[in-house]
Amino acid sequence: MADKKPTEELEDYAGGWITERKGTGIPAFLKFCYVVIAAGVISYLFIYMNGEVNNDTRGALVRQFDAMTSTANGFMFFVIALVAIYAIITVLFALRKAH
Repeated sequence: MADKKPTEELEDYAGGWITERKGTGIPAFLKFCYVVIAAGVISYLFIYMNGEVNNDTRGALVRQFDAMTSTANGFMFFVIALVAIYAIITVLFALRKAH
């Protein structure tokens, strides 16, 4: 008799372009990447909220443009809050144990 190996249950996503073994978790480096990317996006939005005002060549122009138009700090803080909420949900989903 030939030994029969149990077949692995595979799930297909994106029309078969992505396959996953049932029960596998998210790799640790990918979980770390979620945290790093989310922190980078939030810091980028916070640092460049009113443009690149500290640039040597175009910083004066950006500051002059900001003076002529009103800044949208309230809206930008709202966008940063939305990104932070999305990042927290994504990281919690990645860190949660698979069922």
